[in-house]
Amino acid sequence: MSQKATIGFSEEQAQLLDVATSFCRDKSPVEKVRSLLTDELGYDQATWSELAELGWLAIAVPEELGGIGLGMAEVVPVVEQMGRALMAGPFASTTLAAQALVVAGTDDQKDNLLPKLCEGTVATLAFSEPSGSWDLDQVECKATKTGDSITLSGRKTFVENADAAAWIIVSVSLDGAPALVAVERSTLPEAALRRETIIDETRRSYQLTLDDVSVPASNLLDTAKVAAALDHLHLCGNLLLAAEMCGGAASVIDYTVDYLKTRKQFGKYIGSYQALKHPIVDAHIGYEKARSHLYSAAFNFAQQGEGEITTRIAKAESGDALSFAADRAIQFHGGFGFTYDCDAQLYRRRSLWCENQFGDAAYHRSKLAELMF
Repeated sequence: MSQKATIGFSEEQAQLLDVATSFCRDKSPVEKVRSLLTDELGYDQATWSELAELGWLAIAVPEELGGIGLGMAEVVPVVEQMGRALMAGPFASTTLAAQALVVAGTDDQKDNLLPKLCEGTVATLAFSEPSGSWDLDQVECKATKTGDSITLSGRKTFVENADAAAWIIVSVSLDGAPALVAVERSTLPEAALRRETIIDETRRSYQLTLDDVSVPASNLLDTAKVAAALDHLHLCGNLLLAAEMCGGAASVIDYTVDYLKTRKQFGKYIGSYQALKHPIVDAHIGYEKARSHLYSAAFNFAQQGEGEITTRIAKAESGDALSFAADRAIQFHGGFGFTYDCDAQLYRRRSLWCENQFGDAAYHRSKLAELMF
């Protein structure tokens, strides 16, 4: 890495952080989060409309394509505060789908789809497969081009918000090479989507069966740009997950500290005991370290080489931070901590999901070893 400054915080980030902090706190109190656990959609549509009106979905989309013209660095504070409030919704999935179009979409796809996504149309990615590979160029789903149509086959897993999405960007293998195709949700057979049971109940995840699904050949993204798009989306996904986990770590630490300062045992507040005091300090140090890496990743994201290194570090560190803080929150709440009514388990479930999307800490550290040594 160069010797230049590797962290910064722009005026735009500060403004978005301020607005996102109050918006997410007001729109996603824990009571609202719990009420949505059993909701079929999984998020509040009125809140989603307000979020779209704020322009957040357009942050990282170029102005000429209907966006605001900033970058992924400015998306980070928004997602961080969503993670802090455990806010549910398709913001990250729609943002990633938009990035796929920004990098690899054809002119017609950019002109027709990106303005709609910026205005609130839901979209998502279908990249994960039963093999479980985190290398996005390892694709088993097939595409066969015949004349003006493309026939798909195979199965995708962990497709977030697929039932609510208008468009799904699917990775496939076409003529032996990775390709991306935009699939309109309304054209899928009724049995194509099956709701998955996942650890994080604030999310909605689906299995997508592509067998015999046909789309127009014009739905194929620019094949010459697919490799660049997959690399970009891999890092974008990890950056947003790191932001979400940093926000979650801050929130669960606050939640735990409040309990340590109010719960008494043997006539003393339990927070005064070293066995609890020292680990919560360790959790806070882990969070601060992860957040520094997060904003370093945001600052360097567009820099070749440095962006990948800092993003992989941020994902690994933020996963460790949230996992440790949420685990200690459960432990410190005693028997209540192991019940469904304790909010600590919501954060632990969130950490287990986020850590294992787009690569866990061990995966990223192995990639870092290749990059740095």
